[in-house]
Formats: sequence, structure tokens, C-alpha cells
Amino acid sequence: MEQLLEGLNTDLAHEYGAAIQYSYSASVVSGLYRSALKPFFEDEIEDELGHALYLSEKIKSLGGNPTTKSAEVPQPTDVKDILEEVRKAEADTINRYEKRKEQAEKLGLTELVVKLEDMIADETNHKEEVERLLVDPRING
Repeated sequence: MEQLLEGLNTDLAHEYGAAIQYSYSASVVSGLYRSALKPFFEDEIEDELGHALYLSEKIKSLGGNPTTKSAEVPQPTDVKDILEEVRKAEADTINRYEKRKEQAEKLGLTELVVKLEDMIADETNHKEEVERLLVDPRING
């Protein structure tokens, strides 16, 4: 249980970081892509904060103490670099949640397993959307 709580706190710090990263990205994205990417980034903030709230509540209900610290957030300014950092963060989150799901399964925490599967689906959708944006030849040109 201790390892699970430690991992969930790491996940929580990264969800805080994701909300910060999307807020940052929405504010610094510029050029031709600003009108499309700013609302895209802003829409993701609510999802990440929802994940953070769930994790915080779950940590407490499992006997832990939720962190209030955020993971480090990169600060690129180039559109391609912003999208690459977001893609990387989403992929890392998916990997962490897969590990957390295994830990929860071993402890028989069915509700947590189901919620993690939902969060993995959310993060996978976010990652796939960003990957589709990165295919644009104008970004890579």
C-alpha cells in the first residue's frame, strides 16, 4: 500500500504539472496556430484538474497524505516543442497509470483500477490528439 500511495502522489504531482503545462502552453503559443491551439490547451486543463482532484481524494481515503507540490514543467516557446513536450508528458502519464493499475489490482482495489483505466483512456486521447497535430507538415517544416 505504501508503494501505491507513493506512486499516486507522484501521479498527483504530475497532474498538477499537466494543468500548469497546459495553462502555460495556452498563454505562450503564438503565430498562426494560436487561434486553434490556445482553446485546445485550455480545454485540457479541466481534465487534468479533475484527475488531480480524484487522486488527492483517493490518496486520503487510502490513508495517505496528498502532495501539494507540482512536478517540474518545461517551458518551450516554439509550437513544435510545446506539442512535443505535451506528447511526452501524456505518454509518461499513461506509463505511470499502467503501473499504478497493476499495483491496485494486486491490492484488490477494483474501483481504483476502473478509474485508472478511465484516466488512461483520457490521457491516451490527449496524446493521440497531440500526435495528430504534430503530423502537420507546417509544424515540422
